[in-house]
Amino acid sequence: MWPIMLQAKTLSQKLAPVFAALGGATRLELLTRLSDGRDYSITELTDGLDLTRQAITKHLQVLQQAGIVGRRRVGRESRFTIRPGPITQAKDYLARVSDQWDKSIARLRATVEQ
Repeated sequence: MWPIMLQAKTLSQKLAPVFAALGGATRLELLTRLSDGRDYSITELTDGLDLTRQAITKHLQVLQQAGIVGRRRVGRESRFTIRPGPITQAKDYLARVSDQWDKSIARLRATVEQ
């Protein structure tokens, strides 16, 4: 049992920054823009948003630290792209937790109905 708990703790510590990064409306908007698979400059990401380039940069840094967004230099410009791996891991984690809850509720229901 301990190895499973240790693995779950390690996974939750790894995913905590991902969930924190996904917790902001602006960051979710940026991810929506990046989700088409293209890479974008700060100027392109700022277009249509009522935020400064500096504010967008700060949000992108949070997403980068969580591993959700990658950055590469093209000449003098930084280009940003989505990295779906951490989001997929978070989705899988939530699916496992949901499955555990479903099983617990089913056991509770069976106990109550007996």
